[in-house]
Amino acid sequence: MDYIATYKDRFGVEPIVEVLNEHGITIALSTYYEHAARGFGPTAAELEDAYAANEVHRLWTKNRCLYGQHKLWKAARRSGGLCGVQRGRDQVARLMHTAGIRGVVRGKRSTITTISEPAAPRHPDHINRAWDTPTRPDQWWVADFSYVWTLAGFVYVSFVTDVYSRRILGWRVTTSKTTPLVLSALEQAIFTRRRGSADHGFEFTTTGLVHHSDAGSQYTSVAFTEELREAGITGSIGTVGDALDNALMESTIGLFKTEVIQHEKPIGRSWSGRAEVEKATASWVHWYNTTRLHTSINDIPPVEYEEDYHHMASDSPDSYSRTAAA
Repeated sequence: MDYIATYKDRFGVEPIVEVLNEHGITIALSTYYEHAARGFGPTAAELEDAYAANEVHRLWTKNRCLYGQHKLWKAARRSGGLCGVQRGRDQVARLMHTAGIRGVVRGKRSTITTISEPAAPRHPDHINRAWDTPTRPDQWWVADFSYVWTLAGFVYVSFVTDVYSRRILGWRVTTSKTTPLVLSALEQAIFTRRRGSADHGFEFTTTGLVHHSDAGSQYTSVAFTEELREAGITGSIGTVGDALDNALMESTIGLFKTEVIQHEKPIGRSWSGRAEVEKATASWVHWYNTTRLHTSINDIPPVEYEEDYHHMASDSPDSYSRTAAA
């Protein structure tokens, strides 16, 4: 278009188009005149595409620059579409390519942090990998921890997650992987539930609640076992060194490593110390619970999934009472 506009007075539009077509640069006279009629600006379709690509980029940035095409497509549908139009997943992928963005790629995680204490008494395994069993929040909790290398040395991050909703209820970052690391995460999980239960008009109870972990010495310690007993929570311990036995928690930590530790500090950069890791973890956990879409719970955030459950429970309290008692 620019070439024709530059030389049309010298050679004429039609001769230029004819020569271009002879050399494999195909363009119709009508196309040139259509562009000329609107001042060589973009078409309405091109403008709509550009606005949609910008909105895809905004959604991607809003979600910590992590989402791939599936979750961006779901996020766009939840927000009412792109420029008010519902688009297919392939269209979202094309717009991502236009915007020059892509989702984070999750790597393999094979590090084992579990150091068992053979002589310590262990709870039996009440889960047996049946992760789809829970039908309500606070039926099964799972726990684990991992490490992060920083310039000040290793720091350790522990989590407690609700199996039903995938919500992270408790977490802690410390410089030591002793019992207080996992104990404080459990205490925070209990506090989170007690604080939030009033919002739904019922009192949080640990009746029927199972806490599952691996056989790490932190989870088999006397202090942790006593905390479970006092809280009325049934302990459950899986097989030593078997990631599948605590697969859901392994998945959560894998996401944490990919979406925080690796994504926010790419190769060549290091975390400065505990405070920086703690700040980043707090931000991620809030987003993870309130905004991140989880495929396993119908592509909605954990907090929303729990709210849906409580709304249904309030509509049929007798059914809820029977489920909670179970």
